[in-house]
Amino acid sequence: MSFDFTSILDRGGRDAVAVDGLGTAPGAPEPPEAGFDPIPMWIADMSFPVAPCITKAIADRLAHPSFGYFEIRPEYYGAIIDWQRRRHGVEGLLPQHIGYENGVLGGLVSAVSAVAAPGDTVLLHSPTYIGFTKALSNAGFHIELSPLVRDRDGIWRMDYEDMSRRLEKTRTHVAVFCSPHNPTGRVWERVEVERALEVYAAHGCTVVADEIWADIVRPGCVHTPTQSVSEDARSRTVALYALSKTFNLAGLVGSYHVIYDDVLRDRVVSRSSKSHYNGANVLSMHALMGAYTDEGAAWLDELNVVIAKNTDRAAAFFRERDCGIDAAAPEGTYMLWLDAGAWCERHGCSVDELLRAGWRVGVGWQDGRPFHGSHHIRMNLALPAARLEEALSRLEARVL
Repeated sequence: MSFDFTSILDRGGRDAVAVDGLGTAPGAPEPPEAGFDPIPMWIADMSFPVAPCITKAIADRLAHPSFGYFEIRPEYYGAIIDWQRRRHGVEGLLPQHIGYENGVLGGLVSAVSAVAAPGDTVLLHSPTYIGFTKALSNAGFHIELSPLVRDRDGIWRMDYEDMSRRLEKTRTHVAVFCSPHNPTGRVWERVEVERALEVYAAHGCTVVADEIWADIVRPGCVHTPTQSVSEDARSRTVALYALSKTFNLAGLVGSYHVIYDDVLRDRVVSRSSKSHYNGANVLSMHALMGAYTDEGAAWLDELNVVIAKNTDRAAAFFRERDCGIDAAAPEGTYMLWLDAGAWCERHGCSVDELLRAGWRVGVGWQDGRPFHGSHHIRMNLALPAARLEEALSRLEARVL
């Protein structure tokens, strides 16, 4: 490995919600008992050092001691266009198709609000990312959930007939499509994306595609950009991206949209401009230009290998112990979606007891129920292998 994915960072007192927010932040695990240090495995950020090309880009900009008003550089758009072409085969992307967003959830609300009114219904798949449901509910939208189903091989699949029925029943004309899917970690195959977009088109749906996890995919898997599957998909989809997952930059704030259709783009930009919140951050701009480089791509390739090894290790751990916790290694993201239904049945309790048992020994995993998993746990595996082994050891000795 050319980059550092083994150093154990002391994140305490360094503004990290993952550690400093234990017991206080919304949805956070409780602090561990005395004698156990916390292993953050809940909120979706990484416990790895940031890619050197990013810190260098920020340091170079910091060397010039002025941070006044600025315009987004042409190089920013060029970096995005080049990255999307090299990493995802995107052709025909132009600067005018790209727009800055202060965050994916803000972009989501702006996009939905541009084509629907408060009180209208939005279709999502379940389980679903808690941020979607909170942001949309806070903005006054109703949510219709189409459950994903697992096939005989344990692979999560969309139920296209169910999607169609729900769209028809609710007269819904806007849908959120999470690709790769959070929290199941599914990387949709091209034919699946095509079929989903056909369903959306048949019901006149504008599609808001959250592709924030597009770059975190298992080696051998391929992410298919939603807008690439057809001309119709290209015209009806608002795609949202960010560096926050790929390069662990949530604290810098900064995302972007890709919207090809002129009218749809005008409506989304008009809606987002009303609050005057959507101003770019100069350091985020330079961070993106540093990340979307050859060195950033090399760092990402190594990261995906590390994550794949961690997910394989964790999934095998639960499988081999036959402890009533089902864990399939995800194809994308660095989150493991655990089904503890059998464990709960064996022990005659809810998932609360299992969660607390892990928290007591410092395993800071996350309650999956806000993600619409009735007895599920979400587990962040973007951490050094040594920390993962320590977490699994504690679970084996004191929890399972």
